[in-house]
Amino acid sequence: MSKLPQHDLSACPGCAEPVESIDRFCGACGHDLAAVPAAAVPESDRPTVAIGTPVDWPEPPSRDPNSLSTATQHPGDLPGTDSGGRDLPTLAVRTDGLPSAPGTHGQPTASGADGQPSAPGADGQPAAAQAPAAGGDFTLAAPDPRAAVAAVAAVAVPGAQGAPQGAQQAAATPPAGTKLCVACRAGAVDSDGYCENCGHAQPRERDHMEEELSTVAAVSDRGLRHHRNEDAFAISATALPDGSPATLAIVCDGVSSATRPDEASSAAARAAGQCLLTALPRGTHPQQAMHEAIVAAAEAVNALAEDPAPDGADPESHRHQNAPACTIVGAIVADGLLIVGWVGDSRAYWVPDDRTSPPARLTQDDSWAAQMVAAGLMNEAEAYADERAHAITGWLGADAYELEPHTAAFKPDRPGVVVVCTDGLWNYAEAAGEMARVVPADTAGRLLHGAQVLVGHALDGGGHDNVTVALLPFTLSPQGAGSA
Repeated sequence: MSKLPQHDLSACPGCAEPVESIDRFCGACGHDLAAVPAAAVPESDRPTVAIGTPVDWPEPPSRDPNSLSTATQHPGDLPGTDSGGRDLPTLAVRTDGLPSAPGTHGQPTASGADGQPSAPGADGQPAAAQAPAAGGDFTLAAPDPRAAVAAVAAVAVPGAQGAPQGAQQAAATPPAGTKLCVACRAGAVDSDGYCENCGHAQPRERDHMEEELSTVAAVSDRGLRHHRNEDAFAISATALPDGSPATLAIVCDGVSSATRPDEASSAAARAAGQCLLTALPRGTHPQQAMHEAIVAAAEAVNALAEDPAPDGADPESHRHQNAPACTIVGAIVADGLLIVGWVGDSRAYWVPDDRTSPPARLTQDDSWAAQMVAAGLMNEAEAYADERAHAITGWLGADAYELEPHTAAFKPDRPGVVVVCTDGLWNYAEAAGEMARVVPADTAGRLLHGAQVLVGHALDGGGHDNVTVALLPFTLSPQGAGSA
């Protein structure tokens, strides 16, 4: 244990404030009493600035505006002495207004008698800074303002020499073009879709999709319960050989119990859409074109099963998995006709603009419940209340029992809107009347808005499944219309 320092002073040598023998520092001016010899008297020390005395600072010297030292004062700019009574050292200034060149450690070198920098000592420090002056004090060179500028630059540039480690980490930003996290807006997103900074899972591109043309619009959403969107759609517009317009929409729903259902729905929608865009301008009847589009979609999904190990997966794993599969429903509005086609339980509805007219469901599900109703074994309410109701009996995929594309042609006698959707929507508006009540009255003029409202209805209802809907308006031809 060390002892408390003692001295024989009765007053502080710096300010004459009374002190006690056990005081180490003056309570008034902070003078180090232990450093003063016992025989010292207050007059032997001449502080540079007396405590409490106002200081009349001189105006800063004029400097070159382009100089880094502009508005920076150096010790040589101000008169004064150190605590030992010696004049403060002056810094040699170059003709351009900057301090003399820094030494090997970034400090300005002391100048010799001829104005040239003196040679550095053995340890790289200027010789003048190494040799102690009379009284034991070292002559300290003034700080170079360029050193402070370099330190700031080091913080701004990640990894720069001299930058603190924490500053380097804080200043680090992903390179240009890197996808940033939607949560923290700082971290880069890795190949798995997670932020490397905060770990937040990023929304996938298919989590929410919208597309609008002048005659058709579609919206697809992941919903509130699924980890990904396994639905897909394709919408387009083309022209028949006579120049009349044709609009089409395809909606597909991946079978979750199968492997890669999102790939299946995407492949099917893309293949069907391309087939229709090829067949309709060629003059193929719309109903025949729809049949061919479903067959093309089935072939595209079947082809996925021929690639058993995508992305480096185990080549044997596919033997224990179901083949990729999906459902499909599509609609074509062309030449005064409304054509629908489907396989599975995705549906199409007809909603007339005049809501006093009855709406209708245009498709029949390939499902266990529909089979029970068709066979007369249950009524519709009983069948859809059963837990097996939504088990599909028809789908696109390599392990489908048999491909049976369903197509139907209608000729409405009044304008309306065709709703093409997956069960993620119609589960919350199953009957045609329920669907008609959800479709906004101005949908024909605001297709995208109408699709957004329908998806919102499903999400408000719980969003238990992916939700996809496409809307096509049907208008009467100038010649009039026949019977529905």
